[in-house]
Formats: sequence, C-alpha cells, structure tokens
Amino acid sequence: MNTIAIDIVTPNGSVYSNDQAELIVLQTETGEMGVMAGHIPTVAPLKIGAVRVSIGNSKEHIAVTEGFAEIRPGQVTVLVQAAEVADEIDIERAKESLKRAEERLQHQKQENVDFQRAERALHRAINRIEVSKFR
Repeated sequence: MNTIAIDIVTPNGSVYSNDQAELIVLQTETGEMGVMAGHIPTVAPLKIGAVRVSIGNSKEHIAVTEGFAEIRPGQVTVLVQAAEVADEIDIERAKESLKRAEERLQHQKQENVDFQRAERALHRAINRIEVSKFR
C-alpha cells in the first residue's frame, strides 16, 4: 500500500512525525477528512480534535488545537498551537484544566471572564481526556 508522510508542528517544533502513514484522519472546520497518498493539494482549517494516523495494523492518536493542515500528494503538515500524542497526555492535568474551564464558564456573568477563551479551554481539556483513552 502507498504511504504518506505526516508532520505535526507547533511553535516549539515537531511533536509527531511518521513517513509510513496509510491513512490520516483530520478534524476540519467542515467535518472529518481522510487523507491518503496521492491526495490533491489542499489547505484545510482544523478545529480542536484528534488526528488519527493509521500505520499498518496500528493507529496513533494525537490531540491538537486549532490550526491548519497543508496536504500534498506525499506529505501532510499539520500546523497547530499545541499537540500531544495520546501516550504523553497527563490525564490529571487535563482534568484540572477541565475543572478550571467549567468554573470560569459558571462565573462568567459575575466576573469579567472571556467566554470564548474559557470555552476553547474547555474543548481542549475534553479533547485531551478523550484522546488519552487511546493509549
């Protein structure tokens, strides 16, 4: 089977890289997008979600924040602010982030809370917890 390379990059550098992917599933703003070798060149905005990479009989799951995917026939480059491979997610830290975000959202009207920022933090925490289940 043909393979495609993937590189997930944050401002701190590459978080995940593999050149033997058979299928890459991205969470785009318009829905899930599957990418295989030979895909037409595309740039797609990503939402908070998981990038799933199929390599032979195994799958890798990577939690990502909003960003973009640049897709070329032999390479996918994912550019995001933060990314974590499922095995490296600190579940306790993610649960604490979830709790803080929920508290901020509950107190938004009483305090000067940035609702959109708190809501994104909530989605990031939920995503990290969900992706960590694929260890």
